Amino acid sequence: MIELFKEMLSYPFMVRALVVGILVSLCASLLGVSLVLKRYSMIGDGLSHVGFASLAIASAFNAAPLKVAIPICVIAAFLLLHISESSKIKGDAATALVCSGSLAIGVMTISLTTGMNTDVCNYMFGSILALSEADASLSKVLSILVIIVFVLFYNRIFAVTFDETFTKATGTRAGIYNMVLAVLTAITVVLGMRMMGALLISSLIIFPSLTSMRVCKKYKSVIICSMLVSIVCFLVGMALSYEKSTPTGASIVSVNIVAFIVFSVIGVVKGKGLACLRK
Repeated sequence: MIELFKEMLSYPFMVRALVVGILVSLCASLLGVSLVLKRYSMIGDGLSHVGFASLAIASAFNAAPLKVAIPICVIAAFLLLHISESSKIKGDAATALVCSGSLAIGVMTISLTTGMNTDVCNYMFGSILALSEADASLSKVLSILVIIVFVLFYNRIFAVTFDETFTKATGTRAGIYNMVLAVLTAITVVLGMRMMGALLISSLIIFPSLTSMRVCKKYKSVIICSMLVSIVCFLVGMALSYEKSTPTGASIVSVNIVAFIVFSVIGVVKGKGLACLRK
């Protein structure tokens, strides 16, 4: 494994992919815990489809993909959260509307312009070759910014995650921090799409959190475990993708599935052990 990583690091594009991937994995794992606990996990799926439509439009007009996709996804995050909270359309229905509508717009745009080519597969399923040096630099800056904002608002996000009603009663504007969470998620989704693809990026947010919750019960311990699981699964997935020439996103998700199963078994065994001790 060490020799494999040494070989991977000998290629500049792999170094870019690994650095950006680790940063995006950290962002996804930090945000994923709150999103899962607040039952906002599908917002990542909705925003990923918006991101696909944005990338398709950017490609059609030869514009910088990330510079087009990020503001559009941030606006979509505002609208999606607003629709979910203040409209007669329920959250899951709103997400479904956004998913199907954005995917249709993206496919129509590509069909009428560049056609269904290799770039489309990269957007849908991810590719480390799709990450240019300019995209990598922007991704690093924005990923670090997401981590800093999350750390700064950690206490508020924690409060909003577990008891939003009480948080509002104390005078805290919970809506603002829900929006902060949605905006950070939108940025993370767009950054991760180039490697994970529009169809798989939401799994990078959901899997590490759910995996960690199998064995950890406290918020902080779940976050720390989620960060470790996310990074390890990303690195193993990248190694698998490099060695077997499999799609990057699918490889990472496959490793996450294995980790989820292993942690689930550990959680069951741990639970039975504690039950025996109580007896």
